[in-house]
Amino acid sequence: MPRVKSGKTNRARHKKILKMSKGRYSANSRAYIHAAEKNDRAMAYMFKHRKMRKRNFRALWNQRINAAARLNGTTYSRLIGGLLKAGIAVDRKNLAHLAIEDASAFSALCAHAMK
Repeated sequence: MPRVKSGKTNRARHKKILKMSKGRYSANSRAYIHAAEKNDRAMAYMFKHRKMRKRNFRALWNQRINAAARLNGTTYSRLIGGLLKAGIAVDRKNLAHLAIEDASAFSALCAHAMK
């Protein structure tokens, strides 16, 4: 029985990695071993930063809501607590958008929350 050779499989795998590492500096785009290392690291950063992007945007929305709430005589925590008690379900993304784009609507929400 002949031994199993992996020439085609290895070539395809190497080509895939080298294709993904185009544009990198020096051997990082030409040598498979270096390209594979850099690609693994890049993929790890991509995964981590997809999660961090969501975290960073939520923090930004909270800052915008707090700034607008303070202009209306309340704080972020009091506003969110008041909206929950009033039964007004607006997510933070839309609340931040209202704070920037439509100040009068945001002020109305603040008034409801303060009651």
